[in-house]
Amino acid sequence: MANFQAKEWLKASYSDLKTIEYMLDDSFLTHIVAFHSQQAIEKSFKAILENASIPVPKVHKLETLVSKLNITLEINYDILTTLDLLYIESRYPGDMGLLPNGKPTLNDAKEFYDFAKEIFSQICTILEVTIEELKNNS
Repeated sequence: MANFQAKEWLKASYSDLKTIEYMLDDSFLTHIVAFHSQQAIEKSFKAILENASIPVPKVHKLETLVSKLNITLEINYDILTTLDLLYIESRYPGDMGLLPNGKPTLNDAKEFYDFAKEIFSQICTILEVTIEELKNNS
């Protein structure tokens, strides 16, 4: 069962996922989808750390956070690395969320969202938290 702080992290993660749903089909916003996907995963990882009473570091790098987890998740490390790169780049206007071949495509954005949603779902299952529970405790 998840503690209060872990649920708060999951609520924040869920908010990022819901935000993505509003922009997922807009090719102009694919870099923003990547940003929110990275954020949803980061917050989901931090929920696990919080629930295990592991100090939550003030870092954003997904690879650093996943190395601190005390659980096993199914993770595509290629996507994880890509999201880390896009997260950093999306914070600076000149290279806003660019992949080596330019901005993420709509297919890239959907893949990032699906990946973030899958990580979130795995962690909700592990912590025995439902979406309804997160919505009801707003």
